[in-house]
Amino acid sequence: MRSIWKGHIRFSLVTIPIRIYNAVDTEEAIRFNQLHKEDNGAVGYEKKCKKCGKALTAEEIVKGYQFEPEQYVIVSPEDIEKIKLKSTKVIEIEGFIDAGEVHPTLYESPYFAGPDGLVASKTYSLLTQALKASGKVGVGKVVLRDREEVVMIAPLDGGLVLYKLRHPQELRKMDHVPQIEHKESNKDELKLSISLVESMTSSLKNLDLTDRYRDALREMIEAKIAGQEVVSVPEEEKPVVDIMTALKQSIERTKAQKKPMEKAKGAKKEEIEAIPAKQRKQKVA
Repeated sequence: MRSIWKGHIRFSLVTIPIRIYNAVDTEEAIRFNQLHKEDNGAVGYEKKCKKCGKALTAEEIVKGYQFEPEQYVIVSPEDIEKIKLKSTKVIEIEGFIDAGEVHPTLYESPYFAGPDGLVASKTYSLLTQALKASGKVGVGKVVLRDREEVVMIAPLDGGLVLYKLRHPQELRKMDHVPQIEHKESNKDELKLSISLVESMTSSLKNLDLTDRYRDALREMIEAKIAGQEVVSVPEEEKPVVDIMTALKQSIERTKAQKKPMEKAKGAKKEEIEAIPAKQRKQKVA
């Protein structure tokens, strides 16, 4: 795994050399290339000047900031290098807060942070354990890809994960969403809704979150490669039912799905109890 950033985590007088790595595996994504319909030739991404129409090379392109219409100031890589912020090489932790204070809408991209060298491992491990034991997370800033980002550092599986956070000012308000209005719920409908939620309560690791679309897409591509006909199955239209009926049927279905598991566990217990004590002891031995 290649690192994308090298620097330090610093809080108070403690400094930990670290490297940052991408946490998201982009190799899992299926990508398509643009092709010319007539001859299947690859379509190139040609950068052209909107003023003169000339196709440009990377060397002919510079960065410019528009401060007035059609007026730009040119910013070179050397200008960028002159910006001396601590956060270009140091993640300065401003403080530690309860993880619950960070609203899920603020989470953006996750990165893994690992120790840079054997000397850093002990202090890195110490911070990981301290965050886990205290239930706190660190919040600070770092420059990643030409932009200073607010980041949160949290413990994860014996290491540290760094979450890039959105600025609260970037988020729109929920009350900007059209047609949202408070309506009093029917007590019976609310009671059944709560009952359905409780009957479907599980843990994240037990939920099937397989990317079926990606798998189906891969199967379709493999079928086309093998020269097979691609067949689509029309989705069956489900009858519309009223909310009370839907809730009751959903609860019954959830209970029915759980019963076979409970019966299987019970049958196993009965089989064990049916074995004579002497045989059970022999099996244990």
